Amino acid sequence: MSATLNLACELIARPSITPADADCQTLLAERLAALGFRIEPMRFGAVDNLWARRGDAEPLFVFAGHTDVVPTGPLSAWRFPPFTPTVHEGQLYGRGAADMKGSIAAMVTACERFLARRPDHRGAIAFLLTSDEEGPAVEGTVKVVETLQARGEQITWCLVGEPSSVEQLGDGVKNGRRGSLNGRLAVKGVQGHIAYPHRVINPIHRFAPALAELTTIEWDRGNSFFPPTSFQFSNLNAGTGATNVVPGRLEALFNFRFSTEVTAAQLRERVEEVLNRHGLDYELEWELSGEPFLTETGELLSAAREAIRNETGLETDVNTAGGTSDGRFIAPTGAQVLEIGPTSGTIHKVDERVGVEELEALSRIYEALLDRLLS
Repeated sequence: MSATLNLACELIARPSITPADADCQTLLAERLAALGFRIEPMRFGAVDNLWARRGDAEPLFVFAGHTDVVPTGPLSAWRFPPFTPTVHEGQLYGRGAADMKGSIAAMVTACERFLARRPDHRGAIAFLLTSDEEGPAVEGTVKVVETLQARGEQITWCLVGEPSSVEQLGDGVKNGRRGSLNGRLAVKGVQGHIAYPHRVINPIHRFAPALAELTTIEWDRGNSFFPPTSFQFSNLNAGTGATNVVPGRLEALFNFRFSTEVTAAQLRERVEEVLNRHGLDYELEWELSGEPFLTETGELLSAAREAIRNETGLETDVNTAGGTSDGRFIAPTGAQVLEIGPTSGTIHKVDERVGVEELEALSRIYEALLDRLLS
C-alpha cells in the first residue's frame, strides 16, 4: 500500500462528522512535526483547527483543507461501511475519500517527497486544517486567518484540496467561487376565516406579485469567469393546515449565488426596494455566507496549469462553478487561491469513493507545484 493510500485510509477510519475531528489533526500533526513543521493547534468553540508551518521566510505556500465530513446517511445503503476504508476495483471507498481526506493525504505525501529532495527550499510551507468546513464554518478557517493576520503572517499562495475535477483528474480547477447571500423573509397578514375575505389580509396573495417580480429580475450578466447571479427560493411556508383558515404569516427562504459584478449590499437594497414598492408588511433577516473571490492570474495558476499538463496531458478548465469553499476566507488577505482536487462525482453521496491512482497522481501534481514555486 502506498504512503498516500495508507494515510488516506487512516484518516477515513476516523469518523470525523462535522464539527468533530476524531483525532485526524493529531495524526497529521505527528506526521508534519517529523518533517520539521511547527505545530500550533487552534481550537475555537467546539472546532479543532491546525496551523503547521515550516520556515519563517516568504513566500508562504499553504495547503488548506478540512478534516470534517458530512453525515453518512443510512448505513445500510452503503456498499462498504463508510468509516471502514475499502479498496475495491481500484477505488477507495469511504466517507471523505474524495471530500477531502484523500486530498489531505496527497498533500502530506507530496510534502514528504519534496522535502526529502529540497530540505533547504526557499520560502515556507504551511498547512491550515479545520473541522468546521462542512458545518457553519464560523469557528474554523475564518478564525485561523484572523489570527494569522493579527500577527502579520501573510499567505502568498494557497492550494485548497476541494474536489475540483469533473470527469477525470485535472480536467478542472477552481480559481474562485461565487458569493452566497441568504435571506429569511416573513410577510405579515391577518389570519381569519376564509369565508370572510374582507376581514383578513392574505400574505400569500400579497406576496405573489413581488415573488413573480423577484424571480424575473436580471441581477447582472456575469463576466468571463462568473455566470450571471442566480436567485432561488428554497422554501415557502404558510397556513395552519386547515382549508378554511387564511394564514396570518408567510415565511420564505431564498439565496443569491452572486458574481463579482454585484455586491451583497446592492442585492439587499434591490430586494428591499421590490418588497417596499409592493407595500408589504415584512421582516427580513440577511446572512452573508461568503463574498465572491477570484484569482484571475498569477504564479500559482501558471504553475498549476503546467503541473496538470505534465501529469495528465490535459489543458485544465479554469472555472468558478459549484458552491462555497473556505477559499473565501483566505482570498481577501491578498493570497492567490486555487482549488485542485480529485473528481467530485460521489462527494456527499452514499458510496463516496476516489480512484487509487487518482490520489497518487494528485500527490504528484501537488509536489510539482512545490517544485515550481519553492525550488
